[in-house]
Amino acid sequence: MSGYLYWVILAVLIGGGWLFLHYRYPAGSRGRTTIRWSVRGLCLLFAFLFLNYTMPSHDIVRITGTDSRLTTIGWSNWLFYASPDSGTAESTSSRQIRLIYAVFPDGESYVYRNEDTGWIWPPYFKYDSSDLQAEASNFVSSQENPKWVMVTHYGWRQAVLSIYPNAVRMVPVAGPDAKPFPWLNIVILVVLALILLMIRRVWLQFRERAIEPMVDDASDMIEGIDARADAARANVRSFWGRIGAWLKTWRKKP
Repeated sequence: MSGYLYWVILAVLIGGGWLFLHYRYPAGSRGRTTIRWSVRGLCLLFAFLFLNYTMPSHDIVRITGTDSRLTTIGWSNWLFYASPDSGTAESTSSRQIRLIYAVFPDGESYVYRNEDTGWIWPPYFKYDSSDLQAEASNFVSSQENPKWVMVTHYGWRQAVLSIYPNAVRMVPVAGPDAKPFPWLNIVILVVLALILLMIRRVWLQFRERAIEPMVDDASDMIEGIDARADAARANVRSFWGRIGAWLKTWRKKP
């Protein structure tokens, strides 16, 4: 089955579900309000998780070591790994992942992965994981003579799924009290807000010009079918009523 057919089936299911809920729960009903707020809540939750995972974060840490580990990429964690490094040929079920070990100023340990993102999502266009690993090795320091660096990364650390945040950039800072200002995050959020407003405006115009007339036509068609059915039932009752009246005329009067 081709990928296009999957999208067609998905679109048909979504459209059919929308029509079913549209007629099952009319406007103004309690069910319609519950469904509307449930869908909005799910959309907001997915948007928050998506942005929380993909947007860049900054950590002030001390690098304690680097390593590489053969990691199994399965159905439970494949979504959280990028594509293999450019120019390498690795198994689809396992991959050699570069790791960077770090410690926060409060002593909490942390682990980053270091792999290319390529031209695939998220759009960090990272192809220099080997260079970044060399930089991380150069920043390795001891607790007595620390070197503090700011690691820009995206992703989550989850031990159960064996996933790590992907380090994108690493720059030295003056000390553990450095406070980077998230300029890039602000710009991304502003641009996303403008894009969403534009999409919403386009969607409202499309719904007004295309969807609402189609729904009105479907409602008119259903009402017309109901009216014709009522008329047919009335004609049948009238026909049998005339037959009954005609039969009564053959009865003898007492």
